[in-house]
Order: sequence, then structure tokens, then C-alpha cells
Amino acid sequence: MLDALALPHPIESRAGTAQLRRATIDDTDAVIALLADDPISAARGDVASDEDRPAYRAGLVEILADASNDLLVVELGDEIVGTLQLTSIPGMARRGARRLLVEAVRVRSDLRSSGIGSGIMRWVSDTAAPALGAAMVQLTSDASRIDAHRFYERLGYVGSHKGFKYTVPQG
Repeated sequence: MLDALALPHPIESRAGTAQLRRATIDDTDAVIALLADDPISAARGDVASDEDRPAYRAGLVEILADASNDLLVVELGDEIVGTLQLTSIPGMARRGARRLLVEAVRVRSDLRSSGIGSGIMRWVSDTAAPALGAAMVQLTSDASRIDAHRFYERLGYVGSHKGFKYTVPQG
């Protein structure tokens, strides 16, 4: 886990004040539900099936045990309504600059456009990145997520690169 992050942190939104906090193993089901709530994730297999729960749980345990990673959740009232993963990456490029990688940003579908996502991403760039000594925040977004691209651009992110992925055959 990324110890330099001061959490929990309030996120103001039109839905009320939410709390951004570090995930715990007890949040596994809520995070799975957020992934399944996204049509692109669901098409990739994130469908919240019971047989996949041990794999998700093992992933969360590994993330939380890694000093370069963290999984955060957004809590509104008693419900988990958002999540993201952060990875701090040391580098050689850009004179040894550290990067903060943002992955799997999700806000529950009925709360999108409420300001929760903007609050999360502002916290990442304004608070988390400086706390971790990151010179850059980077993320990838599926090419079909046109609304997400507009969202990130409104927040000052620049679509400067073309990303490539290779799926390793399983079996």
C-alpha cells in the first residue's frame, strides 16, 4: 500500500460528501460490483460471478500487500460507490521521474456526472501525486470510452500517446 497517502479524504459531490479511503478485504464484493456495473468491463469478463470471487480477492490481497500499489474506494453513506487503483512507478525516462499510474476508475452508474469522479481525479493530481513524488499522472482508457476521454480532457489530461496491449494466452 502507498503509505504516503493521507486517507481518508473527503470528496464533495452533488450526491453529498463521500469519503475516499483505502480498500479492505471486506470491500471485495463492492469493488467486483462496480467493475461489473461497467459494460466494457462486463464484456471482458467482469460479471461478478461467484466462481471468480477468489481470484478478485487474491488480486486485492496482492495489491494491498505491495508497497507500490493501492486500491481505493469511495464511500457515500454506507455504500461503496467508486474505486480506483494507483501504482507508483519509478523510472529512468524524464531524468528519473516517478509516474503515478491510475487504473480501473469506476463510479457507480447512477452517480456518474455527480462530481465524484472529478473529485477523485483532482485528489489524484493535486494531492496523491505530489505526496508520492510523482512528476506525472498517467492512465489508459479504452478507445471506445469517448465520454471518459472528454472527462479526462476537461480535467487537464492530454491524450498524448497511443497505447498497446497484448493478451497473454491462458492455459
